[in-house]
Order: sequence, then C-alpha cells, then structure tokens
Amino acid sequence: MSTLEPPFARGLELLTTADLDVVGRVAESTNLTLVVEFGDGDDYHWAIYKPEVGERPLHDFDPGLHARELAAFELSEWLGWHLVPPTVVRADAPLGIGSVQWFVENDGEHYFTLLQERPETYDALRRLAVFDIVAHNTDRKGGHVLRDGSGVLWGIDHGLCFGSHARLRTVIWDFAGEAVPDDLLADIEPLADEVPDAVARLLLPRENAQLRRRVRQLLRMGEFPYPPDSYYAYPWPPV
Repeated sequence: MSTLEPPFARGLELLTTADLDVVGRVAESTNLTLVVEFGDGDDYHWAIYKPEVGERPLHDFDPGLHARELAAFELSEWLGWHLVPPTVVRADAPLGIGSVQWFVENDGEHYFTLLQERPETYDALRRLAVFDIVAHNTDRKGGHVLRDGSGVLWGIDHGLCFGSHARLRTVIWDFAGEAVPDDLLADIEPLADEVPDAVARLLLPRENAQLRRRVRQLLRMGEFPYPPDSYYAYPWPPV
C-alpha cells in the first residue's frame, strides 16, 4: 500500500472507479463500518466504507453522514491542510451509497500518545484543532487522530461535523488560551465570507451560515477556546 501524498489524484481515481470488495467489519464502531479492498493490478489498497443503511438514527443529524465525511475532506483540501484522507461517496458500493475513505496505516498512536510523546506533532495538532472548530466536530475522539508511517498526521471519522444543533465535542482542548497561529487564521479568513462550492453543496444553508459565523468568531478571538463547563465538551469514550 503506497504512501498518501497530496493532491491524491491517483488515490481518488481508484476510490471512485475501482471495484470494492468487503473484507471485514470494524467491530467497535457505533455505525456499520466496513473494510473494503480495491485496486488496479498490483496497485492494491484498503478503504473504510460507511454505508448509509448502517447508520443509527440521530436526533441532531439527518441520515446521510457520508456527505459530511466528504465535506470534511473537501474543506481540508480547499484549505490546503490535507488533514483528511482521500474520501469519496459511492452509490454503487456493496451496500449502497456511503463514504469510502482511504485506509491510513498506523501503529496505534493516537492523540493522547502524540501529546505525551511527540511534541513535534503539536503544530499539526493545532491545525487539526482549528479544523475541528471550523467544521464543528462533535466527535473528535483520541483514536480519530492518526500518525502514519511517514510521520504525517491525519484526522478521520467526520460524519458528525457541520451540524447546526450539536456542539463542539473534542479531546483537543490542550491548546486552550493559546494564540491561534497567524498562518492558520489567514487560511480560514476567506471562509468568513463564503463557503467553497465543493463544501457548500453538501451542507444545508443554515449549516453554511453557521460555518461562516464560527470562522468570524475565531478570527475575532484569535485564540483557542476553553472547553465549556459541561461534560458535553468531551466525547465518550475519549479514545
């Protein structure tokens, strides 16, 4: 399996066109999550497939979380941050429409181990924290932060993003009170006025409006927020 490198043209081509064969299920996932294999000859890979038919009903998100998985990838690419593995939506997947995301090989490191043992990842973690604020991630568990064999940091599992009713829920509060780096603020500033079409088409009008509002608020604050005094600020389980 080859290393992921932006702009991911070959990976996206394979994810979009190759036949998908189910090889297993991710047992601990809340919703149905499957591992699929695909490729072209010797160019063989795995991906994570989340079919809409396997989603649990939620009171704060409509069915079709695959659109939010794709929106997170498109936002990450538009920002030039390349934080989310290549992701597509396939209607012809084995169990019907769902998101298909490139599988990131890793050795089990997650947010908490990176925070304790790898200070060289802190800049990437700060970038991911800003991304989660903008995308309004309501489920950033420690295990949703991966480091691949090349040392690249990835964020996965973005089906519960961009909601207009839920609230930011994350384990990445360790930079609270710090100034957000100027380069990150400059990257997100255009979003205060307009959400790119690749993202906007996947969300509801009110969700696009709230995305712009979150960006304007972060630009005004200029620093990472503190968690509210509520258990809702943290996902469970944390990993």
